Amino acid sequence: MTAKGILFDFDGTLVPNLDLSDMRRQIAAMADDAGVPAQIYADLYIVEIIDASQAWLAAQPNTGAAEADAYAAASHQRISDIELRAAAQTQLFDQARHVLARLRQAGYQLGIVTRNCREAVLTMFPDLDQYIDALHARDDVAFLKPDPRHLAANLLTLGVEAKNAVMVGDGALDMQAGRQLNMLCLGVLTGSNDARALEAAGADRVLEDYRGLISLLT
Repeated sequence: MTAKGILFDFDGTLVPNLDLSDMRRQIAAMADDAGVPAQIYADLYIVEIIDASQAWLAAQPNTGAAEADAYAAASHQRISDIELRAAAQTQLFDQARHVLARLRQAGYQLGIVTRNCREAVLTMFPDLDQYIDALHARDDVAFLKPDPRHLAANLLTLGVEAKNAVMVGDGALDMQAGRQLNMLCLGVLTGSNDARALEAAGADRVLEDYRGLISLLT
């Protein structure tokens, strides 16, 4: 294939990863405190815990929509607070800007697709628009990875077809979403998964980090 676009995950790929295990623990604890049975949100991702718990609360005769909405608002605020605190102390990996600039000079359209919030991304990467052509953070889309529509929204903005695009990420969700669009999927070992997990999730190839993209794609 002749790649025209490269989509990047953010946390764990271009910046150090968030402590997602602790974030999930906090959000699950908030659901538990609200009276949501653990089986309602077991094995769900963080945002999906909130969605499932909100729906369950709204359906209960002793709570209803108002209490469910208040629970969801507080939980989403907790996520944003965690992300913004971490962002204030986090910077892009060394040479990340150099690699992005090289890829852009080679003619690629570059995008970021992340479950992090836009404000946190821009806190860590304030000059993003000098290197990236499209950002789709959590608050920009209705569907989040591993839903491929998250990636599809970014590709649409870039004007690149999925068959001509590469997905780069450290997570199984990145590989799963990219695979559903038949994108070339490249895993990186700078975040939450090892090579075996990335390959099992659909990675076509696993790189030590983003710097390997220069020799592979230029």
